[in-house]
Amino acid sequence: MQTIKDKPSAVRTDLLPALAGVASAVAGVGVAMALTGAQSPLRAPFVLFFMFAGPAGGLAAVLHRLDPAARAAVAATGAVAIDLLVAQSLSTPRILTAGGGIATVAAITLLLFLWALGRHIRNAEHTDPVDRLMKGIKKIRSGRFRT
Repeated sequence: MQTIKDKPSAVRTDLLPALAGVASAVAGVGVAMALTGAQSPLRAPFVLFFMFAGPAGGLAAVLHRLDPAARAAVAATGAVAIDLLVAQSLSTPRILTAGGGIATVAAITLLLFLWALGRHIRNAEHTDPVDRLMKGIKKIRSGRFRT
């Protein structure tokens, strides 16, 4: 009989995408409430969560080669820096609005995720020729090409 204790790795592997989905939903609801002007007690915490988690997630996706602790520290610091720079740049000409700040942070976050996605696609297309050669040699040695 199979119990939950038999597969602890399945819980760990399924939990991270589920938490990422919940975080995205919370951030999206916060942005939607802020941009539509909905009056709710959850609006401020959800928007604050988006203002921190959005840029932090984008920076973490861009900095995928760092070890996890360094990536988390740099992403958290970078998210605060992005928020402060957006607030400073919008308050200098006196055009700071809640919707404008949220839209600017959302645009920066989107650009960070698109940058990470573009780099991922580019790296997948341009595999190192030596790696391709070594994979081919391993296939030949494994007997996949024998007739």
